[in-house]
Amino acid sequence: MRQAAVTRKTKETMVAVRLNLDGKGKASVKTGIPFLDHMLTLLGTHGLFGLVVKAKGDLAVDHHHTNEDIGLALGEAFDRALGRRRGINRFGVSYIPMEEALARVVLDFSGRPKLVVRHARGSKVAKPTGSHSAYQWGDAEHLLESFARTSKTTIHVDIFAGGDFHHTCEAVFKALGRALEQATRRNPRVKGIPSSKGRL
Repeated sequence: MRQAAVTRKTKETMVAVRLNLDGKGKASVKTGIPFLDHMLTLLGTHGLFGLVVKAKGDLAVDHHHTNEDIGLALGEAFDRALGRRRGINRFGVSYIPMEEALARVVLDFSGRPKLVVRHARGSKVAKPTGSHSAYQWGDAEHLLESFARTSKTTIHVDIFAGGDFHHTCEAVFKALGRALEQATRRNPRVKGIPSSKGRL
């Protein structure tokens, strides 16, 4: 069973994540940060995962601790659900457009955590407005970095075009979900651990 349940408790936050890698895209996310709820729901839906995320944190201070700990717990859930990573594709890549925005996510469950984010010349992530204004692009990057660390994954995010904050983030999180689905998928041609070294 490629499933995991992770609970992360600190004096600042409490995060609970349940993950089924072989789900059907049903996601339930309640973090207290509405924009992040939306992004993680997109990840679960387009990754075809069974995903439940519940979090309570010191949002009266700001959402930094909650955002970070969600990334750490989610990454740990992927790491546990994959186990030794036997029989998976290991690599994933996805391009996703969202109106004027275009993002690519390329990842490798390599055992070597790394996040690299690049913006093509002329592309930008505009500052959020309205109800999204509390959640910034730096928060999204920090969550992805935390996820990469505990899932032990190399992740490259390329933003080729963008302007609207919501659209750009949506393209990135949908692409991440699709790339994760591809990388975690079982491949009957892969015998054992997908590495010439024999381990990841």
